[in-house]
Amino acid sequence: MKALPERHGLDPHALPDEVLNATTPVVLRGLTLSWPATQAARRSDAELAAYLRQYWQDATVGMLIGPPEIGGRFFYNQSLSGFNFGRDMGKLDAVLDTLLQLKRAPAEAVPALYVGATTVDTCLPGFRAANDLNLGERDALASLWLGNRSRIAAHFDAPDNLACVVAGRRRFTLFPPDQLANLYVGPLDFTPAGQAISLVDFHAPDFKRFPRFAQALEHAQVAELEAGDAIFIPSMWWHHIEALAPLNLLVNYWWSQAPEHMDSPMNALMLALLTMRELPPAQREAWAGIFNHYVFTADAQTAAHIPPDARHALAPIDAAGARQLRAHLLNRLKR
Repeated sequence: MKALPERHGLDPHALPDEVLNATTPVVLRGLTLSWPATQAARRSDAELAAYLRQYWQDATVGMLIGPPEIGGRFFYNQSLSGFNFGRDMGKLDAVLDTLLQLKRAPAEAVPALYVGATTVDTCLPGFRAANDLNLGERDALASLWLGNRSRIAAHFDAPDNLACVVAGRRRFTLFPPDQLANLYVGPLDFTPAGQAISLVDFHAPDFKRFPRFAQALEHAQVAELEAGDAIFIPSMWWHHIEALAPLNLLVNYWWSQAPEHMDSPMNALMLALLTMRELPPAQREAWAGIFNHYVFTADAQTAAHIPPDARHALAPIDAAGARQLRAHLLNRLKR
């Protein structure tokens, strides 16, 4: 493993496109030190809780709750038939009270509590007026992640991600997209939180069961962030995240470089599993060439021999074209 590259002294209100459009990750030290929420957190967890309550307006949040024996690792059960945690709903102020109370409990008796992917504007309206980044024209979704010590298995996200540590400490371990085969990823359609995850326990890797994980570690990049630090994680990069303090708060921004009318590529993958994976090898190879021609290496010449008005699905896709393609696909799936 090697340390992630770092940048220092960037202005949170004038982040350069060279960072936000990058295809490799970078740690942005001290990016949100000026946020009032970060300043409150650096004084004490109690002050942070009091600061957040100024914005809370009785919003209910979803949470994951795991018994002390999982050690904060939200994961599958032993047989991969379910999960080692439960789900519940609660008021944000009650979650904050619980986290402050659990700080006084013996470590071996503390359950894992995790509020993830909660839209900031919904649960803390007004918070972003005082605690925000300027991402230019990017239509970013700001989300809140709050809890005690936790371990979130390595996964990737389709959007670009700028994650800001407001309170506590977090350790990020990142892998480039080409390490997929070495991470031993679990089911695509039965996951703890929506994204497929690595089955490797990073605290105790079983190299007999997962021998190629040793190769993944050779490509890993790691950094530990404190309150005020941020990290840019490009689309499709695998990331394993550990929250290391009794109370941790992270605010992240997700945005996509794809057009709004574009569907998730995961839909195409699931449909490909249905329609192509069990074909004879020669046919799979032929289809790989077809996908390469029409999708992965497509350019202006791909359909240049067809009159523009007759290209249909091969024409440049706008919102109207996307609707037509979606309707065509749905009709075929109904057969």
